Amino acid sequence: MSALNPGVDRLERWGLPRSLAIAIAYIALWLVLGSVIAGIVPPLVEQTGRLVRLLPTAINRVEFFNAHQQQIGEQLLTRIGSLPENLLKLSLGVFSNFLNVLTTLVITFYLLLERQHLNKYLAILLAGESPARASRLVNEIERRLGSWVRGELILMLAVGVLTYFGLTLLGLDIALPLAILAGVLEIVPNIGPIVSAVPAVLIGLIIHPLLGLSTAALYLLVQFMENNFLVPKIMQRAVGVNPLVSILALMIGFRLAGPAGAILAIPTILVVQTIGVEFFSLRHLESLSS
Repeated sequence: MSALNPGVDRLERWGLPRSLAIAIAYIALWLVLGSVIAGIVPPLVEQTGRLVRLLPTAINRVEFFNAHQQQIGEQLLTRIGSLPENLLKLSLGVFSNFLNVLTTLVITFYLLLERQHLNKYLAILLAGESPARASRLVNEIERRLGSWVRGELILMLAVGVLTYFGLTLLGLDIALPLAILAGVLEIVPNIGPIVSAVPAVLIGLIIHPLLGLSTAALYLLVQFMENNFLVPKIMQRAVGVNPLVSILALMIGFRLAGPAGAILAIPTILVVQTIGVEFFSLRHLESLSS
């Protein structure tokens, strides 16, 4: 809702009813996503098949896997024995995630529809308090969260595109799935880029040691460009969270709720930080006035 609301407000200022503006925003979003998916799925399927065929060879190149081959084989046999149960869990998980996405879209629609009545609801809820102050706080939280969402999407796209062109120039013919992996994992700051580089470097080492080193250098270059050019321009004003705080938040979020907790760690920090700044600023002003 925070990410879509500025666009909906702009369409509403052009004279469109709010419900129609929300519908147009949804249609535009799905057209973009549909076009991207339709364009990348065929080459993605082909290149992912090649990647799957190369991964066993890449794993055999790593000394750890060679030293523990028997234990790994036993674990694989155990996993294969429980394959039907895992397939059922996977099917239920896919269906559950589909329902979650649909539910989120419906809730977002109604949140966008009722966003214009926020001040009225706050006045009812905070009788005797200051609805204007609460509205200012909610607006600031919404601004920072929306900026974070839009900034993350731009960063994910930029990192994915840069990685794709870099791997293509290096001659790696399975660049698309590796670039998508790099773009998706960009949503987990600091840790995601390291994880996404591992399979690409391993595949490069299979083909030629020099290609493996070049691939590692490419990922370092992409991260250097991101940290020094993209993040300051796109995310610095939106987030403004200390890197150490970000890492601690990611660790705590992952420990508490797994990957979802890691993804939601930074937005949670943004909300807590915004409320804290507003609260302590208010207390400071009250102490000065007294």
